[in-house]
Amino acid sequence: MLQVGDPAPDFTLLDHTGREVTLSALRGQPVVLYFYPRDNTPGCTKEACSFRDRYAQLQAANALLFGISTDTAQSHQKFITKYQLPFPLLCDPDAQVATLYESYGPKKFMGKEYVGIFRNTFLIDAEGILRRIYRQVKPEPHPEQVLRDMLSLQESLNATEEK
Repeated sequence: MLQVGDPAPDFTLLDHTGREVTLSALRGQPVVLYFYPRDNTPGCTKEACSFRDRYAQLQAANALLFGISTDTAQSHQKFITKYQLPFPLLCDPDAQVATLYESYGPKKFMGKEYVGIFRNTFLIDAEGILRRIYRQVKPEPHPEQVLRDMLSLQESLNATEEK
């Protein structure tokens, strides 16, 4: 099981424009990865818009933000346009990265069992180390906690660098 302090599993996925994003190539900047079930569903829309509303503050902390689901690039592009999302959405069509991040598996909804993405988020520091893991979160209040934790992480790193 992934734990805080572990190296973040590396991956390469395509974003909504077809551009490759490789986690290890992003070293030097903290990264927030949030896994969500599906574009344009009520909970996922609330979560994406809540991250959107905090995006400028995440950028000010020098952090990169990526949403990941099994949706297609075309679906992601429509979702981004409809809700004016300023950050990339990554396509994980076979849920390989979601599985790597323990964010894919059996779920239940209204008595039906199926396999899908869990709403999990990972805060990764500039060295590629997992600093916070949020499992099966609620869509709306969650991004505020991620932002607070990112700012706290940045403050502690800055204090360490000043010594």
